Amino acid sequence: MSKSHAVLKFLRLLHLYIGVLISPMLLFFALTGALQTFSLHETTQGSSYKPPAWIITLAQVHKKQTDVIPQRKKPADAKPVDAKPDAAKADKPAPPPTPTPAQKSHLPMKIFFLLVALGLFTSTLTGIYMAYKFNRSKLLVTGLLIAGIVAPLILLKF
Repeated sequence: MSKSHAVLKFLRLLHLYIGVLISPMLLFFALTGALQTFSLHETTQGSSYKPPAWIITLAQVHKKQTDVIPQRKKPADAKPVDAKPDAAKADKPAPPPTPTPAQKSHLPMKIFFLLVALGLFTSTLTGIYMAYKFNRSKLLVTGLLIAGIVAPLILLKF
């Protein structure tokens, strides 16, 4: 066996094992990224949509690498509902609302990113399948796959 053939074989195995190790996180980021693309992790102003807690938690891990959801602070200028207006401010008329520029539709880009997320998810699953199908050391592949799941769960606690 030539030296270049041995190097190529080593690199192929290294690629396989690193890929299996990180594949759980690739699946996680593809899924949570797809959810975030359509803002399913947040409530938008004027909407009655309330995201499920599991989506909020997964999005927080995706964005901030923690499962702790910070409490939203009320704006400093927000008044309690039962607060009475200042007499001095009552005399002044409210300023006219500033017009907002028309929002362009981002739907085509969102659909594209959804397709990318689905492609990454599918490609990762087929990679895991091929790792089992074409590798003799199924125990090593299983160990790396489990390590790729367990390690982030442990690190999440720190």
